[in-house]
Amino acid sequence: LDTQEASINNDTPSTTIAIFFLIAVSLLMYKDNVFQKNKYLCDMKKLIAIVILLIVVASNGCNKYPINPNYPNAYVDITINLNDYQYYDLRFDGGYMYLTPEIYPNSSQPETNSRGIIVYRVIDEFRAYDRLPPNYPNACTDSEGNTIRLVVESPYVVDHCNNAYYNILNGNIIVDELHGMVPTFSTDTIVYPLIQYETTFDGVTLRIRNSF
Repeated sequence: LDTQEASINNDTPSTTIAIFFLIAVSLLMYKDNVFQKNKYLCDMKKLIAIVILLIVVASNGCNKYPINPNYPNAYVDITINLNDYQYYDLRFDGGYMYLTPEIYPNSSQPETNSRGIIVYRVIDEFRAYDRLPPNYPNACTDSEGNTIRLVVESPYVVDHCNNAYYNILNGNIIVDELHGMVPTFSTDTIVYPLIQYETTFDGVTLRIRNSF
């Protein structure tokens, strides 16, 4: 009995070692599987990041317009509540308004500042364009010496000084010789689209701002 017990006692360390060995191997295999899974996830994240980067670069590359040097040197951050009756015209698709709120200039030269904003509704989205003509903004003045502002003649935004017509949906210039839509300035050089501001709308509140 003692011998048997001794034999059992002698086998116990080897059994324990074997068990620990099996546990260690299992942990290593589990760790390896986790590592492989994590590596796969990391590789997928890297791939997704690369795809997003390529999309961003491609979208920037598709922008055919350089920065407009006539961009108003002003801080624009406007919030309006469409439940307010004074903005009634913006409650419906195709509605528009001229906004001339307090816009803070970043320049002492008035001709470089905003001339107000055109807000146009497209279903549940909004376009906000500065009324400053994007091309040759100081070419004309009215009878009181004020520089000309853009006006809406839907579906166009019109610069009557330069006889320039712009698409109210995307701000691009329109040249149509048949209907007399030919600007007085040369379209062979750089022609800038309307100066557009960022808009966000939550169903009630509309916010208009630039990147300053």
